Amino acid sequence: MPIDTGTARVERDPDHPDRVTLHVNGVPSSALDLTDPGFLAFEYMQQMAAVLAGLPDGPLRVLHLGAAGCALARHVEHERPDSRQLGVDVDARLLELVRAWFGLPRSPRLRLRADDAGRALASLAPGSFDVVVRDVFAGDRTPDHLTDDAFATAAYRALRPGGVLLANCADRPPLSLARRETATLAAAFAPGAAADGRLGVIAEHAVLKGRRYGNVVLVAVRDVPEDDGPEHDSTEHDSTEDGLPGLDLHDAGLARRLRSLPVPARLLVGDELARFAGA
Repeated sequence: MPIDTGTARVERDPDHPDRVTLHVNGVPSSALDLTDPGFLAFEYMQQMAAVLAGLPDGPLRVLHLGAAGCALARHVEHERPDSRQLGVDVDARLLELVRAWFGLPRSPRLRLRADDAGRALASLAPGSFDVVVRDVFAGDRTPDHLTDDAFATAAYRALRPGGVLLANCADRPPLSLARRETATLAAAFAPGAAADGRLGVIAEHAVLKGRRYGNVVLVAVRDVPEDDGPEHDSTEHDSTEDGLPGLDLHDAGLARRLRSLPVPARLLVGDELARFAGA
């Protein structure tokens, strides 16, 4: 089908007729099971879901930058009913089609907005979301304006205290893009993010070893203030609600969930993360 940015094509899995893959301009962008909204096929989305499983039970407010077929949004709604989610994609026609094709949760549970991801993020009120997911690509890489200091700062601002940024970074050896963006997030998410277990990198072992092209999931957790002093006044976050408990990426449960995935993944934190980011 023609869309604003080119073409969209839906391909059925010959072995599982209810499973489909959405291709945008020839690139696989989402994989869904039409009868199982909790299904996630892409390994990096399974890794993101493992992180989300460490957050407190109950509904979440989630922003998806790069909505495509909304596979992760469907999963969140399945696992955490009554969540409030916003999917942003630059292609308005694509959003119309996926809403019609895939039986997505209706507004206000899932709202869809056609906009540039960076512009949409910058327009949000502080502390609007528990989770920000960035999964935006132009070809095989993330646009530069969604990996820089301004993006990292805007993501930090959009999150509640204790909120989590999950960023999908597709990279090839020597993982220069992922290393540089890890350092950028370390600077934006307050001093000590790496040492405090609020910054991590997740990928399959072969990708981390620089053996092949693949997806790297960057995780950054907004700090939780110890008091309501001037450095954390109500202009910095949603003062009507408390923040989330700070997710500690050193948690052994998270590492265990990642190792238990169909394609096991590894989490770098602390000293390992510092060596990964380098200078």
